[in-house]
Amino acid sequence: MMAPRTLEFDASNLTPISLASLCSRCSHVHSRRRPNAFNSLNLSTRPNFREFRFRTEFNCSDSRRVLEISRGFTVKHSRRVITEVARAEQPEQIDEFGITDEEVNRDTRSSLEDSNSELQEKRSQLRRRVIFGLAIGLSGGGVVLAGGWVFTIAISVAVFVASREYFELVRSHGIASGMTPPPRYLSRACSVVCCLLPLLTLYLGNIDVSVTSSAFVVAMALLLQRGIPRFAQLSSAMFGLFYCGYLPCFWVKLRCGLAAPALNTRVGASWPLLLGGQAQWTVGLVATLISISSVIAADTCAFFGGKAFGRTPLTAISPKKTWEGALVGLGGCIATSVLLAKILCWPKSTLSATAFGILIFFGSIFGDLTESMIKRDAGVKDSGSLIPGHGGILDRCDSYIFTGALAHSFVKTFLPLYGV
Repeated sequence: MMAPRTLEFDASNLTPISLASLCSRCSHVHSRRRPNAFNSLNLSTRPNFREFRFRTEFNCSDSRRVLEISRGFTVKHSRRVITEVARAEQPEQIDEFGITDEEVNRDTRSSLEDSNSELQEKRSQLRRRVIFGLAIGLSGGGVVLAGGWVFTIAISVAVFVASREYFELVRSHGIASGMTPPPRYLSRACSVVCCLLPLLTLYLGNIDVSVTSSAFVVAMALLLQRGIPRFAQLSSAMFGLFYCGYLPCFWVKLRCGLAAPALNTRVGASWPLLLGGQAQWTVGLVATLISISSVIAADTCAFFGGKAFGRTPLTAISPKKTWEGALVGLGGCIATSVLLAKILCWPKSTLSATAFGILIFFGSIFGDLTESMIKRDAGVKDSGSLIPGHGGILDRCDSYIFTGALAHSFVKTFLPLYGV
């Protein structure tokens, strides 16, 4: 039981009602004697409340929510009852903190409106995310099927935007407070170099000379700047070339470099001649489709698995990721890889398809965590706002950055050793 509290009602146009319905066993309330007050009040009458003031003490039990009046009268603890018994022209304070019934109603309405608006915002964001995700998926599928220069130009555009986002993250307050970012002219030059690398990869057939030359040019430009060069500038610029330029080029090598026909693919046998016929279905196309589909399955299954079963945090870099979600994502990635391998008849071995799925999953999750680490140091939630509901290009493509290199190495190195 709490300590006794005190309610005091002033004579100011109180509107009385009958309390007989509230307590049928009691017909009188005894009040402490005060000047201009009386000893008892008959609940069945309608007294003139303008003529007196009365004061009473009561005890409150929070667990039972009951008011116990000192003279032996018990009613339910309800602000509405008190408001109906003593409603004045001016709003009266109904508790010791000075909160009025009008304020309580206003706060309740405000909280309900806030919750409704928040729910509508989440639904709207999910709707935008689904719509733009489907649009990106359909257009990306068409670009992958087209291959050649269409695929390479699309990669170059995405790489240019992603590199601009990366260098903006490097220049953000969170990262720049602990290091010296590269000059703006150098970051812009690196973005242009990253954009040209996929085109040079398709044209030259390899990437080694292009990357080496680009790194040399960037290093020389940094060392010849007017100010004093810093190692942090060199390291962030070189990592930008590697992360945004070198790694995405492996998708060009995977899709366009593996030109051997996938003879066992049944889909290619019935593929329309207007779309390239059976020659369109190469090992590179099949491997690219399986890789991209497995990444999508891994991200989707990890998201919904984490929502449903997530309990144990995976890493401090990204607190929302959980071990349970990661395991569900791994299962979804392997299942997608094996299923598409059966449909497309490549690779023939189920063990190879399973290993391919595991490799794709690890490339996907570590690419995601790498970008999360960069954003966390930069102190931002999204790398950009280009895609509504998804953020920037890096937010959408972070899971694919390492995957292309791993998939290409798997097809070129692992499968010839153990057989397709």
